[in-house]
Amino acid sequence: MTEDSNIDKTLVARCQSGDHTAYELLVKKYQFRVARLLSRYISIETEIEDVSQEVFIKAYKAINNFRGDSEFYTWLYRIAVNTAKNHLSYKSRRKAEYGFDPQNAEESVYELSHMVDSETPDSVFAGKQMYLVLKEAIKDMPDELKEAIILREFDGLSYEDIAQAMDCPIGTVRSRIFRAREILDAVIKENMSTGM
Repeated sequence: MTEDSNIDKTLVARCQSGDHTAYELLVKKYQFRVARLLSRYISIETEIEDVSQEVFIKAYKAINNFRGDSEFYTWLYRIAVNTAKNHLSYKSRRKAEYGFDPQNAEESVYELSHMVDSETPDSVFAGKQMYLVLKEAIKDMPDELKEAIILREFDGLSYEDIAQAMDCPIGTVRSRIFRAREILDAVIKENMSTGM
């Protein structure tokens, strides 16, 4: 168990004993990661803030149910994803009922700056074009592939943590990440051959 895991475990135990300050420390530690995660589902900043607050309220209310079988962030991740999906479901029902979409359809932006090799205008343009193509490819993936590749490539989670977060066997995680990478590789090859 890492030092970071031990710190989380200690803070959770203190929370479960009624120490509100310990929970504030967990919120401060994870609020940016949760907001970044939510931005993959929700594009309006004020909604991200509201849903993030809802995530931490839900986690606080359920903290006594946390048994430590997984990392604290993995448990919090599940709460965040479920809360985001519930939020989007609610919004889509409202859209169907009232005939409008209050949320901008623009997807959240992922950092793909590593696609740009140098700072020439052509390379910057090519990097931005590739970024848009990859962003669209990720957006179009089935949810289970999209979630797995984002957790691995953008959040840097281990296969074990992804398996816990997605509540599936590690072999399934490996398969999903492999399939997602195949899709992205095909997109990159196709765009390189067309002289992007």
